[in-house]
Parts: sequence; structure tokens; C-alpha cells
Amino acid sequence: MDVEERAATLLSTAEECVGGEDELLALLHDKPSPICFHSFQPSASGRLDIAQGVGKVIDVNKMIRAGCRVKILIEDQRMGGDLSKVRTTGHDMIEVWKALGMDLDGVEFLWSSEEISKRAHLYWPMVMSLARETKVVRLASLHPNPDNVKVDQLWEPIMRCADMLFLDLEADICQMGMDQREVKDLLPGLKEGQQKMSNSDPYSAIFMFDNEVDVKSKIKKAFCPVKITEGNPCLEYIQHILFPWFGKFEVLRNERSGGNRTYVTMEELLEDYISGALHPGDVKPALAKAINHILQPVRDHFKKKSDANCQSPV
Repeated sequence: MDVEERAATLLSTAEECVGGEDELLALLHDKPSPICFHSFQPSASGRLDIAQGVGKVIDVNKMIRAGCRVKILIEDQRMGGDLSKVRTTGHDMIEVWKALGMDLDGVEFLWSSEEISKRAHLYWPMVMSLARETKVVRLASLHPNPDNVKVDQLWEPIMRCADMLFLDLEADICQMGMDQREVKDLLPGLKEGQQKMSNSDPYSAIFMFDNEVDVKSKIKKAFCPVKITEGNPCLEYIQHILFPWFGKFEVLRNERSGGNRTYVTMEELLEDYISGALHPGDVKPALAKAINHILQPVRDHFKKKSDANCQSPV
């Protein structure tokens, strides 16, 4: 893979390259194995959504194929949650990525609590410096309910920013989500009008530990208006999860309903959906089947671990 191909692979993981494509090309030319920084913020609820699981594997494996080394910071030192549960969720997420086929040989996992403890004399002055430069009104505006924000929730975005700057001393590329310029490419919620998934609402998303029946039920109930593509979460899942994972989307139906169809681009799928040639009744079963296919290795992996623990001597 030459420099241009490596750059194209990296750019395919992002909506925008802040430094510009020329700067990325120069970096790859001067540094054959740059360090890419990712972060993951575990939820104390223990729910791991499909974007955190599958999306991260897709992006990280692309970066490794492009010759990069990847550092993933697991932000276990977060405010407002049970830290022991947060740590457990972080370990579970690593196991999920392993089951999904993340190339762990090219990945180093860092825990923010450990990194901060090792260099607290550098980290906390940076946090305080950021706090002095940031207004409370600005921090509150980042919260879904800005009129009811607790003090710990004001500190969280400052600490997340400090985490990135802290490790930026060692990283060449930092991947951020567009909603915070957030860690992941956010999918919309499955319900009508939900702009993003919510870990507090089990029916707003597909989670990595959902069983086959859960997935089928959630997709069956998901918002999927006929001939309308904008704000359609089922189509967003196909575009951002299934096409990057499989490179295609397969619809199985009888001849009277149009016969089987394999889509290899999102453009042709959208064209058929807008025209009515592809109906929500076609999309939903195919989407649920594909998601269950992705999640099955995770289910198998954790079942084996559970069986092994049950058979361990006391």
C-alpha cells in the first residue's frame, strides 16, 4: 500500500480531516508507523452499543492496515458513575472487540486512571488550565439538559479534552466524533425522532449483548418510513454498520415480491427504497439477520468464557 492508498484508507474512517489531506500525506511520508489515538468511555450501565463495538473494529483495523499503531484510551476515571462497574465494562468491551476480530497485535490499551496516576503532576495542571479558559455556560451547553447539570458533569468534558491533549504528546492522529469535534460516529436511535442512541434506553439501539430475539424485536419495531430516507435509522444502520462490515446488503424475498437482491452500494439501495421497489418489510428482516450474524461471535465468545468459569476448580 503506497502513501496515497494509506491516506485514503485513513480518510475513509472519518467525516473530516481537520489538518487537511496534505498534512496527513506528509505525516505518512515522514513516519511509516504513526500512532493513532482512539478513546472509549465505558458506561456504568454496562450497555455497549453496536457503534462502540462494530464501528470501532472497522476503524481500528483500517488504521492498522494503513500501517498505523493504535492506542485506545479507556476512560475509566470518569465522574458520576460506579468506577468498579465502569472498569468491568471496559474489560468486557475489549473482549467484544477481540471476538469481532480486532487486530489486537497492533493495539495498545491504556486506562486513564493508570495514565493519570503515573503523570498526575502533568495531567491535573492541564485540567486546571483548561478549566480556567472555559466558561460554565459553555460546559453546561454540552449537556442534554443544560438547566440541570451537576458539578461533576461540568468537569467531564474538561477531563476528556485533557485526556486527548495529555496523550497527544505521543499520538500523531487523534480520532474524534463530529458531535464534539464524541468518540464514535453516532447512529440515530431506533425510535422515531431520536437523533442519537441512549445507553439509558434499551430500545433505542442494538447493544452488543442483545440476543437474537432482542435484535429481531427491536428492528421490527424500529422507525422505518416507506420511501423516506432522511431520519430513517434502519437505513443508517445499513450504511454505517453493514456496508463497511460486509461490503453488501442482501435481501431475501419471494419472486412475487421482487426476488432476492444483493446491493453493493448504498446509492442503489436508496434509489430502490425511494422508488418503493424496496419496502420496509424487505429491509427489516434482512437488517436483523445481518446484525445477528455480526453479533453471533460475541455471544459464542462470552458463552465459552462463562462455560470455562463454571468448570474451573473452586
